[in-house]
Amino acid sequence: MTGEHEHHLVADGDELNEVERLVEQAVSWLNQDPDPETHHELHMLLRRVGANDTDAVADLRSRFGSRLAFGTAGLRGEIAAGPNRMNRVLVGQAAAGLAAFLLERAHPGTTPSVVIGYDGRTKSQVFAQDTAEIMAGAGVRAVLLPRLLPTPLVAFAVRELGVSAGVMVTASHNPPRDNGYKVYLGDDDHGSQIVPPADGEIAAQIDRVAATRSVLELPRSSDYEIADESLIERYVEATAAVAGGHAERAPLSVVYTAMHGVGWETFSRVLDAAGFPRPALVEAQIAPDAAFPTVAFPNPEEPGALDLSFERAREVSADLVVANDPDADRLAIAIPDPSSSEGYRALTGNEVGTLLGWRAAEAAATDTGTDTATASPADAPALACSIVSSPALGAVARAHGLRFAETLTGFKWVSRTPGLVFGYEEALGYLVNPGTVRDKDGISAAIAFLDLATGLAATGRTVADRLDEFSERFGHYGSAQISLRVTDLSQIERVMQRLRADPPSEIGGLPVRSIDDLARGGDGVPPSDVLRLHLDGARVMVRPSGTEPKLKIYLDAWSDTGSVPERTDAVVELLQRLEGGMRDHIS
Repeated sequence: MTGEHEHHLVADGDELNEVERLVEQAVSWLNQDPDPETHHELHMLLRRVGANDTDAVADLRSRFGSRLAFGTAGLRGEIAAGPNRMNRVLVGQAAAGLAAFLLERAHPGTTPSVVIGYDGRTKSQVFAQDTAEIMAGAGVRAVLLPRLLPTPLVAFAVRELGVSAGVMVTASHNPPRDNGYKVYLGDDDHGSQIVPPADGEIAAQIDRVAATRSVLELPRSSDYEIADESLIERYVEATAAVAGGHAERAPLSVVYTAMHGVGWETFSRVLDAAGFPRPALVEAQIAPDAAFPTVAFPNPEEPGALDLSFERAREVSADLVVANDPDADRLAIAIPDPSSSEGYRALTGNEVGTLLGWRAAEAAATDTGTDTATASPADAPALACSIVSSPALGAVARAHGLRFAETLTGFKWVSRTPGLVFGYEEALGYLVNPGTVRDKDGISAAIAFLDLATGLAATGRTVADRLDEFSERFGHYGSAQISLRVTDLSQIERVMQRLRADPPSEIGGLPVRSIDDLARGGDGVPPSDVLRLHLDGARVMVRPSGTEPKLKIYLDAWSDTGSVPERTDAVVELLQRLEGGMRDHIS
């Protein structure tokens, strides 16, 4: 250590050695950081460490004691200095590692290629430009999208441009100070997100770069392309086609919010192309703003996130509220509800997913000339959802003679279902046009839902009526969740071990009929740390969260006995019993 970072650390034994090692790593990081903001931030942190500030030492340990893992969604974390944060050093290493991976897997004599997009979050454009320059410098053909755009544009562009990979700089609906780095693969992966073993191979290349190169030494080039506006126009045209054009429509009063994200510009163009009138806007949330000033957490699922949308909906007596998350890959829907103090209620992801799935099933059954539950070959039309989403979609598939697939959580798995015509997961993600985008897409899903709602209105029905029709035909399905947040991750492991070693024979007085331990895989699902418990008219899923220190429990119940109100009441009672029983088992 040199200069003003030569300081005295008052500590004993192993702790002293650890802090000295972390300081050495931090100084090395500082010497290659091209970002004035994070450079200054780390410089000041090291001064505090040198003054034996215990909070500063803890902060240093948090930043340099581990590294952001490159996995399910690429990279995602808080913007700050250090390998366990999002910053220009980490992004430079990621870009160089991904470039090495693409060059290694390219066929001899061919040049690999990548398309790069970014949203309106802090440093998204900087991270995207760094990626383009480093990719071009490594010999990869790089195409940068012309401005901040929704995540689905990158998934679309990978296939449309026929490139080897795609990078989207976004943290989706994470807190304001976060950013991320999502990777898609082309060729045989058809623009889906990365899955094993590719994620591990990319991570190994990133680690190699981090261990052997300074990001300041990485070759860079300005010889990258800017995608033509016609690419966005083709996405708009393809997405507008989701609405069809044959069914009669009746106008609805609609409110839209972009949640301070990038959805509105593209969504408005798709609305025009599909022939839908412009909605009333939540003006305070319509323009991209990395500070997300009107929401505590920019996720439509979070309590309070739709408050301004409901306020606007009351002003215009809206029939429907449509909300995208900040990168517009998710969709939230709300409908009028006189029993609610807000006058509106947000539909669950399962409700939206099963309604859109029913719409897709009817279209697929018409196309194939079937509407009975028959055996289907492996490549026949299929509906798919994640294993923690409602079993209701399976009932729809069976009634229409379609295959039904359950996948691990994450659209990287849903999108790879053979013969897919529609897929979703309960966390507000929907894939309605797999021939165009192999990922969740909140814009195309919004167009599909508007087509559904306006078609219902043309016959004098509402979305609420359609939900009742669903319950009448397929049975009423309901879902609930329990999230156990912990400070010690070993607590989650202990709960999972206890449930495996001594599984419950009943939950809330309901006998457990069978248990699937998905750690061993099965039913076409790769091994995963998930327990699935089957009961009469109910199901319980238990799994650790992949992104937060939480144990997540998914409760599903259904009933096809009696009238729709009787079915609804029965499901509410079942869910209450399941929730009480599971809280007893994990306490």
